[in-house]
Amino acid sequence: MRQSIKVLLSCALAVQLFVPAVVADPVAATPASVQQQLAPELEFFRPLLGIVWQADMGEQNGKKQTDRAFWQRALNGQAIKTIHSINDGAYGGETMIFWDKKKKSLAYYYFTTAGFYTHGVMSFDVKTKVLTAEEQVENNANGITAVRSKSVLAAESLAVSSEYLQHGKWVPGHTAVYHPTKDGQVRFQ
Repeated sequence: MRQSIKVLLSCALAVQLFVPAVVADPVAATPASVQQQLAPELEFFRPLLGIVWQADMGEQNGKKQTDRAFWQRALNGQAIKTIHSINDGAYGGETMIFWDKKKKSLAYYYFTTAGFYTHGVMSFDVKTKVLTAEEQVENNANGITAVRSKSVLAAESLAVSSEYLQHGKWVPGHTAVYHPTKDGQVRFQ
């Protein structure tokens, strides 16, 4: 569970974008050849969109943990939606990332199959291509109340690392490097 909290970016960060058995955009009205608009503040996410990203999360209780995430444009380009699933739905979540005009910041909500959710803000450094996120965790059974993460966006990878505020102490979270995969699908049980 500890490894699973923030595959964002997971999405995020990270983050993610989400649906039952196989992920596909059920509202695809525009041909892929047409460049779809995104809010300017979300434009840096464009290289991640429409791709299934996969990471080996190591082992937990002797079982290999594979995370798959799918990022997509949502709400006419006013948001980014991510969905991710570890081991075909043993754990997973959905994230909505958007520009919060009042806060003048990227904001997001992350909902999980474990029954907890998070909400937070993130910032992107254009020079270093690092996405930094801070979130509050609600209803976590393991005493985690906050998460901090960094995601490094590269042409063919998304490297994520995090730490958790658990029982009042910051502890190491998970690390993962996601790569595009052609044979993976995001599945839920």
